[in-house]
Amino acid sequence: MKRIALVNQRYGLEVNGGSEYYTRLIAERLASEFEVDVITTKALEYTTWENYYKADEEDINGVHVLRFPVEKLRAKDFNEFNGRYLNSGVANYNTETEEKWFEKQGPYSPAAINYIRENKDKYDMFIFVTYLYYLTVKGLPEVAEKSILIPTAHEEPFIHFKTYENFFKLPKAFVFLTDEEKALVQGLFDCKDKPCRVMGTGVEVPCEPDETGFRSKYGIDGDYIIYVGRIDEGKCCPELFRYFQEYKKRRPDSGLKLVLMGKPVCEIPKDKDIISLGFVSEEDKFSGISGAKCLVLPSAFESLSISVLEAMTLSVPVIVNGVCEVLKGHCVKSNGGLYYTDYFEFEGVLDYIFSHPEEYSIMRRNAKAYIDSNYRWEVIMRNFSEMINHICEE
Repeated sequence: MKRIALVNQRYGLEVNGGSEYYTRLIAERLASEFEVDVITTKALEYTTWENYYKADEEDINGVHVLRFPVEKLRAKDFNEFNGRYLNSGVANYNTETEEKWFEKQGPYSPAAINYIRENKDKYDMFIFVTYLYYLTVKGLPEVAEKSILIPTAHEEPFIHFKTYENFFKLPKAFVFLTDEEKALVQGLFDCKDKPCRVMGTGVEVPCEPDETGFRSKYGIDGDYIIYVGRIDEGKCCPELFRYFQEYKKRRPDSGLKLVLMGKPVCEIPKDKDIISLGFVSEEDKFSGISGAKCLVLPSAFESLSISVLEAMTLSVPVIVNGVCEVLKGHCVKSNGGLYYTDYFEFEGVLDYIFSHPEEYSIMRRNAKAYIDSNYRWEVIMRNFSEMINHICEE
């Protein structure tokens, strides 16, 4: 049996993050065919990288997890350092400063890199998930000839760092989550000759959603839209709050509520119509989504968005930030969602949803059909298996 390692900065049932959750979904399914290890850190929170997990090793749902300590917390001056560097302009980007950037951002775990270097011969393949963090930037070059990179890339300032000009030439192969991501990476870097596949992720509902039980548990009546994920400035949540409150101000008779699921790392307004539930169980998550009028995702930077796909598989249309090509692409390709680029478009989208019941019903059907056609686990995992085995044979 081939032995493979997945590398991600955080891993665990408690971890709230897109690439981390995606890594766990893939790892657990690959474990049915391969011997799978996950190489990660002991951190739980990405804002500090403070060591949280005690054990060096543990098994989670059939996957062996190797955890390495973070030696330095995220630098207190990282935001200031990052701002100065980005403001210096692309023409002034340099690998020396970026070396400091990756160390300051973290998670700084030389022990994890040493393990990869010293144990490379134990593994047939290394799969690195997300391009941005220390473990990938430092770990992948150590095992480039037997590596697959899943960049989870999108248009953002960091993708233009000088470091990545050579870095994206190193992997043996790529897995892209969307066609838009593939076009971005291949347009920026000299990697068109590398084997690659666009595979996304599968979506399945692990329980029977209970909308009535969810509403009763949290005391939610009437129509609501829902946000699922990190409640973070980086996800444009403050903008969502402003837009929603402006909408309610202009529509005082609307009983609409905004329900938030996820750990808050930015301030949430004190508003009776904004209901923050914190981190919830999978059952509550899917029950909450199923009862929503729409799922809203205001983020301008996404490489896939599992929450959008989860909503669509429950026949719940989505409202997304049209600045993000990936999210806009989901809407255009599915006809199961709508997008906005400013407040008045946000207002118009909500008004349309509530004033066009027939079209709304069609959107619901389209959303589900889009998932059934493009995001089935059996197809995705078959492609993963074929790619791993092919590269190993080479």
